[in-house]
Amino acid sequence: MASSDARGESPAELSAPRLALSQLGRVRRIVDAAIALAETGGFEGVRLRDVADASGVALGTLYKYFRSKEDVLLFAVNEDSAQLLRVVAERPPRSASSRERLVELFARATRGLTRRPSFARAALRAVAASDASSAVQQAAFHLRMTRMVVAALRDEPPDIATPLSEPSGSERERRIALVLQNVWFASLIGWASGLHPIGTITQRVREAVELVLPED
Repeated sequence: MASSDARGESPAELSAPRLALSQLGRVRRIVDAAIALAETGGFEGVRLRDVADASGVALGTLYKYFRSKEDVLLFAVNEDSAQLLRVVAERPPRSASSRERLVELFARATRGLTRRPSFARAALRAVAASDASSAVQQAAFHLRMTRMVVAALRDEPPDIATPLSEPSGSERERRIALVLQNVWFASLIGWASGLHPIGTITQRVREAVELVLPED
């Protein structure tokens, strides 16, 4: 399976040196098919046999790249996070307040993920159901989010050139990023479960930001 991590690139881009163009094309079709199936049928609608049929890729070939539907959905989430990192590097949150920059950052991330609601719910289930075999993909996602949080705290664009394996920020900044990501993810799960509307996600993040950061 193609791995994620290293810089700001998407998983598919990171695989480029190791995969032929034809293989990259198969991966792209597999991921696009899984997203489409999730959008119409949710998590349960993503069956690897159906993904193979919809993508025109043999099931045995699909298993060479992905072990499970959770793998495919996590791959798609990582692509979104890589795209968000690039966009934020070009257009970082602009506010004199570090609190407001952080709220804007997580609001952007929320909009990006939930613009396809059924896919978002399926992806969140995949994250919750993933195991140690998906640790690299999960780590890449969180490292990108941490890099963006640290940049927002410092009022600067996130660095997309330095490998993700190199830590971002101070220990305190990384701890702030971890706390905010945990609140954000818990709020996303609440939304996906029907416990509250999308707007509550940003409100919960705002409350957490106000608790962990002093006023500017």
